[in-house]
Amino acid sequence: MSREFQQKSDGRQLPYEVVVAGGGPAGIAAAVASARNGTETLLIERHGFLGGTATAGMVAIFMTYRAGEEQIIHGVFQELIDRLTELGGWGSPKAPTAFDPEAMKFAMQEMCEEAGVRLLLHSALCGVRRAGNGVQAVQVANKAGVQEIVGEHFVDATGDADLTHFAGFPTEKGRRGDGLTQPMTLLFRVGGVEEERMPNRAEMTALYEQAKREGRVQNPREDVLLFHTPRPGEILFNTTRVVKRDGTKAEDLTEAELEGRRQVWQMVQFLRTEVPGFERCFLMDTASQIGVRETRRIIGDYVLTEQDILGGRKFEDVVARGSYCIDIHNPAGAGTVLKQLPPGASYDIPFRCLHPVGADNLLVGGRPISTTHEAHSSTRIMPICMATGQAAGVAASICAMQGIRVGELDPGTVQSNLLSQGANLGSPAGVREGGVA
Repeated sequence: MSREFQQKSDGRQLPYEVVVAGGGPAGIAAAVASARNGTETLLIERHGFLGGTATAGMVAIFMTYRAGEEQIIHGVFQELIDRLTELGGWGSPKAPTAFDPEAMKFAMQEMCEEAGVRLLLHSALCGVRRAGNGVQAVQVANKAGVQEIVGEHFVDATGDADLTHFAGFPTEKGRRGDGLTQPMTLLFRVGGVEEERMPNRAEMTALYEQAKREGRVQNPREDVLLFHTPRPGEILFNTTRVVKRDGTKAEDLTEAELEGRRQVWQMVQFLRTEVPGFERCFLMDTASQIGVRETRRIIGDYVLTEQDILGGRKFEDVVARGSYCIDIHNPAGAGTVLKQLPPGASYDIPFRCLHPVGADNLLVGGRPISTTHEAHSSTRIMPICMATGQAAGVAASICAMQGIRVGELDPGTVQSNLLSQGANLGSPAGVREGGVA
């Protein structure tokens, strides 16, 4: 019998030391990092496979994890790349950071199993039991009904801050003024492409703009965004755009899925009839779920800002690094705001961004960490989510082992453990081998 359903003699459930909600990139990194520290760790995922945005969302390419020539994200992230390479699911000359989503599912599964992570799939988080400033248990809905899982420490890697929100800790959503979030995108892949005959992106966008003007395509996005994959003749499109929908509302998600699929079929027809090299292409698949860029963000002990990112700010309690640009897809329609960091620059993400204000035993990794709307557009990418997820998992496991609240945790201990797990924290003030000097 699985441990989450075992009970003590007095009827109480045995608590896991660390419970991670969400099996996407951040959750995988958190669970693996926690389990490797020797803490009994459970990972809960609503799909029947791991990977989240990388698999169900089919965002099958990693945005930058380098600052100039330096690779700034290592640890569990690099281990995942190594496994994908072994499986033949990583990169190609035209797509050096693309991966095969099916290889990704298996690589993540193997990493969790080898680390000793307990998995609970087909289980959607649906509630939280809280006492004071602590989370005591989470509720999940699955084929057995609604079940409660008790834990000592928790990591919210849901992507939408669901655990934090259900527990009643403060979150915010969208941009200032109207609360709108970045648009959603349903990704899709087409096969049968004659890549040598493809126009370049600017030429394809010109054809797309003409089709929009003449009414053959109805899509708010201003250009065509596509990626080569590890397989020849296959192209991944990140081109649909669904605006003014809230990814925390089932009704809006439903409408977004329907609208996204309409846009996909319009795009496929456009490609077949108007774009050289795509005459005999066919729709291979659409993502299992629409891609959601932005929903809730936690209010943490520190809120990372656009100025912190563009200024390459460093923090003494750094637990992750990033170098991706400010990348805001217009929440209301066409247009994308891009603001680059200086060449070769990177910024730090402090531990305080992972801790919801006032929470005794809850940490957050991935997309919902504590940032502004603008800063979120940089920190939301998968390599950075894996780095913050690994940090959250390490911190939760240390708290469990030491029997302390998150607020009592020395960030230097987290940094030391992350370094031992292969993370790259740069050279922040005070950080030395073995911890904080």
